[in-house]
Amino acid sequence: MSIAITEIPVRTMAGKEITLGEYKGKVALVVNVASKCGLTPQYQGLETLYKSYREKGFVVLGFPANDFGRQEPGTNEEIRTFCTTNFGVDFPMFEKIAVTGEGKHPLYKALTAALPHAMAANPGEFREHLKSFGQGATEEPEVLWNFEKFLLNRKGEVVARFSPETKPESPLIMQAVEMELAK
Repeated sequence: MSIAITEIPVRTMAGKEITLGEYKGKVALVVNVASKCGLTPQYQGLETLYKSYREKGFVVLGFPANDFGRQEPGTNEEIRTFCTTNFGVDFPMFEKIAVTGEGKHPLYKALTAALPHAMAANPGEFREHLKSFGQGATEEPEVLWNFEKFLLNRKGEVVARFSPETKPESPLIMQAVEMELAK
C-alpha cells in the first residue's frame, strides 16, 4: 500500500519538517522550480496565480530542484533570497530536492505515479526542443524539466499535470484551478 501524498514528509525552506497534509482542504499547484532556467520567469506567473486565488483556498508549493542542467545550484537561503528579491515570491517554498532519477524524493515518486502523463498545448514539442539543444530529455512518467506542475484537489489527490512550458497564466492551468476551486 502506498502512502498518501498528503502524508509524505517534506521540509520547508526554514528546515521545518511538515507534510502536505498542512494544505489539505486547499487546491495546490506543486511545481519543481529553478533559478537559472529559461523558464525561471514563470515564478512571476506562479506568484500572480497564487495571489489571485489564495483567498479562495489555492496555494502554490515550490520545490527547487537541481536535476536539469544544474540550473538550481544555490543553497536554500540563496534560492529564497533570489525568489523574493526578483519575483516577490510569497507562496510556500521548500528545501531543494531531487525530482527525477535514483534519488527522487518520495513526493515526486508519488506525483509521477499518480499521473504519468503531462498535459501540453503542443504535446512532445518541448521534449523535442530540449533534444535540439542537446539536453537529455527524460521519458514519461519522469518529470521532463524544471517548472512541471501537478495540480492537487482539496483532498490532496493529483487531478492534473502540466508540462514545463505551460505557463501558470495559460487557460489550461487557469481553467483547471478554477474548476477545482468550484468543487
